[in-house]
Amino acid sequence: MSDLEAELRKAVRGDVGFDVTSRALVTMDASNYRRVPVGVVAPRDAEDVAAVLEVCRAHGVPVVARGGGTSIAGQATGTGVVLDFTRYMNRLVALDAGARTAVVQPGLVLDRLQEAAAPHGLRFGPDPSTHSRCTLGGMIGNNSCGSHSVAWGTTADNVRELDVLTARGQRLRLGQGWAGAPDGLRALAEGELARLRTGFPELPRRISGYALDALLPEKGADVARSFCGSEGTLGVLTEAVVSLVEAPRARALAVLGYADEGAAAESAAGLLPYGPLTVEGMAADLVRSAAELPRGGAWLFVETGGESAGEARARAETIVRAADVVDARVVTDGAAQRALWRIREDASGTATRMPDGTEAWPGWEDCAVPPARLGAYLRDFRALLTAHGLRGAPYGHFGDGCIHVRIDFDLLTEAGVGRFRRFSEELADLVVAYGGSLSGEHGDGQARAELLPRMYGDETVALFERVKAVWDPDDLLNPGMLVRPAPLDSGLRFAVLPREPVDVAFGYPGDGGDFTAAVRRCVGVAKCRTTTASGPAVMCPSYRATGEERHSTRGRARLLHEMLAGEVVTDGWRSEEVREALDLCLSCKGCRSDCPVEVDMATYKAEFLHHHYAGRRRPAAHYSMGRLPVWLRWVSRTRTAPLVNALAGVRPLAWVAKRVGGIAVERDIPRLAGETFSRWWRGRGPGGGSGDLVVLWPDTFTEHLSPSVGRAAVRVLEAAGLRVALPPTLRMRGRPVGDGRSRSAAALLTARRGRVCCGLTYVSTGQLDHARVVLRRTLDLMEPVLETDAPVVVLEPSCAAALRSDLPELLHDDPRAARLAARVRTFAETLERHAPGWRPPRLDRPAVGQTHCHQHAVLGDTADRGLREAAGLDGELTGGCCGLAGNFGFEEGHFEVSATCAEEQLLPSVRAADPSAVVLADGFSCRTQLEQLAGVRGRHLAEVLAEGLDEGLDGPRER
Repeated sequence: MSDLEAELRKAVRGDVGFDVTSRALVTMDASNYRRVPVGVVAPRDAEDVAAVLEVCRAHGVPVVARGGGTSIAGQATGTGVVLDFTRYMNRLVALDAGARTAVVQPGLVLDRLQEAAAPHGLRFGPDPSTHSRCTLGGMIGNNSCGSHSVAWGTTADNVRELDVLTARGQRLRLGQGWAGAPDGLRALAEGELARLRTGFPELPRRISGYALDALLPEKGADVARSFCGSEGTLGVLTEAVVSLVEAPRARALAVLGYADEGAAAESAAGLLPYGPLTVEGMAADLVRSAAELPRGGAWLFVETGGESAGEARARAETIVRAADVVDARVVTDGAAQRALWRIREDASGTATRMPDGTEAWPGWEDCAVPPARLGAYLRDFRALLTAHGLRGAPYGHFGDGCIHVRIDFDLLTEAGVGRFRRFSEELADLVVAYGGSLSGEHGDGQARAELLPRMYGDETVALFERVKAVWDPDDLLNPGMLVRPAPLDSGLRFAVLPREPVDVAFGYPGDGGDFTAAVRRCVGVAKCRTTTASGPAVMCPSYRATGEERHSTRGRARLLHEMLAGEVVTDGWRSEEVREALDLCLSCKGCRSDCPVEVDMATYKAEFLHHHYAGRRRPAAHYSMGRLPVWLRWVSRTRTAPLVNALAGVRPLAWVAKRVGGIAVERDIPRLAGETFSRWWRGRGPGGGSGDLVVLWPDTFTEHLSPSVGRAAVRVLEAAGLRVALPPTLRMRGRPVGDGRSRSAAALLTARRGRVCCGLTYVSTGQLDHARVVLRRTLDLMEPVLETDAPVVVLEPSCAAALRSDLPELLHDDPRAARLAARVRTFAETLERHAPGWRPPRLDRPAVGQTHCHQHAVLGDTADRGLREAAGLDGELTGGCCGLAGNFGFEEGHFEVSATCAEEQLLPSVRAADPSAVVLADGFSCRTQLEQLAGVRGRHLAEVLAEGLDEGLDGPRER
């Protein structure tokens, strides 16, 4: 392998990676399978591809082409050299609006093509749910389809010409009329015309096998079309000419509700004569919340187009009248349509978990039958599941008869794998009995290729092998796929994982306490690999900043998987490769909400750092910023904040302090408050309010760095009629006496002083033993509060998220942790729940800023939106992450990524805002980033409302 690597480095101008990280990142795609490559090459152009093929052929090493790595049948993994086209060969070469064509490289992400075509009123027809990260090369390799295939067909229907390199280095330009056919292909096909005419079922979603019937003379002898769906086994695509279709000027979405999925499936084919753009189906077991959907147990998403919104709506309403539905809803607003479509698109990830949390897997993800027979097929499919004791939640392209489903196979035990095989064989027979295709979208790969003889017969499968030999006589390209396939139950990615639970600190309640199961959550759908954050989404800011797979949520999960497997990553928790990949994780928790399967990489990172540095010296930043509450309390006790601020203002001294503390030299050290929030509280005198008691949490940032936020919150909460208190600072050693509110004199004499702390800085740096100690002390202090029904108001979103999620997961053995977590309220939630009749001052100003990433991921912002609306603060806050993210943006080596994250959405929105706009930033990190990078003062919502109260703007009033 060292000779192979050396020759490749000499022969190609692109990147050659035989290192642990490069290999570990591509051991899996989105399937059940795992194959370890010897190396990865990111070619810069077709010359590089030719060089790789030449070197690998000389060494007898297989080559696998890979795009976005979202294939579900295993065809994007390999044991040889993997070609990664996403890094360099990802350009839109040309777009001819008049001819309605585009020239694309294989690594171009579909959404980038759609963005370029949109100004011309055009689009590429096929649109898989992974459109934000799947590549055109992968779509051609799998003959992908998507939700609009009832209108615009499959990828093969939209391909004109393909530039292809064969394994022996021959450059071919594939097209119609035998254009580009390798030697021997035409003679082979013309000798099998009868088989080509009779051996391939006619249905819209026949993806399985090679599309050899495209070579028939009556079909134009289209070599390019026949190449589509060959899964990288015949040649390597280097460029493609694709057709574009005219996009409707307006669209409407009819969501049709049915009693069950059988009724929806039987109705789907009858809607096709009305010319819909989509006929998508899903049942209630895949919907987290049906609040936005019409009544029913299953739904069809039927999209219509027109020259105007009225025309599109009229067509949708015609379909509603033609459909026998329980209920229906027609939507023309673009934002509302996108929100509904997200429900459908997220199904590929949502389906990986049963309602009870049980894992479910692909493998029989996309069978297709004639649309008119879909209802009957679904009933038999459900019966087969029941017969094998399995469960699944079907959904998919009902108008094309294509069904997606994840099934709760047990792929961890020998008995479970045996059931997987038996079910697969019986389901293949069922699909064939209905005249269907084993694959209706994602290809055969390893998952289904073994069963192709059941669909096509032995002689046609033998013909596939002869065709493969014409194109690739050395079997160099993606061996084990489609022809002479590996067994469908071999090479399962779970087989290498430890069978015994791994000793960990967090509780992982959603995964039965099993860290391995938590890592298995990532199924590779790669929603984290999007290059732009849409709407309020956050995940994954570090990937968008670097564009490197190892800095995506999926990439990090893959490295953790390989760490547990111990084959590629061999040094376990001490792995430097895993540490480096996790180093740029901002711990924003965006993946916890935006990932369809709720991967929580922030928690995994904290867990890893806890083990990685166990018994070892930590980075300086872990001591300086990870233990920030300790240092700030020390400054407060010694009343040396003015001295610290003065020293931080002396550049040479600040530079030394930053170097010693592991802080980025580009950063300014934030100024400490001259008076802490608690000291102000003690000196303020009696408070107001006679309503509900609320306990205001003095988090580290509010206490020492932004006490103005705490003062403002007290002002607003009391104006709303609430009684405000702070948490206790005495920790009793004895138990409560009497009614639980009073304590003995001895207990008071022996009480110890303390301060509550959410433990955030300890958790984010992986100092979990210390975090547990801090959190247990906090629970001791909070016991008197937990004996009441008072809510705990936390102003800093990151601290509120830590208390609501990290606390009960880290102290899963302490029932008080869950009780405190349940009490945590944001500022807006407190006003909504405990002062429902109060109205804020009417400010009537535009607002800009960014929803805090932890608020988006853990807390939710519905109450905040309502409070802003009531106050007349108009405008949507952006998504994404500010990039500072607590200690992350301050750590040495992180400044560039931190600033890039801020420039994605936050800073542009602030620069473009009206001068009168209020810049909202509830998080201290967000405010600091705004100040240091843009010179803009962001304010907590509490500060803005308190200012309105002080100015007497309308004053508080009853509803």
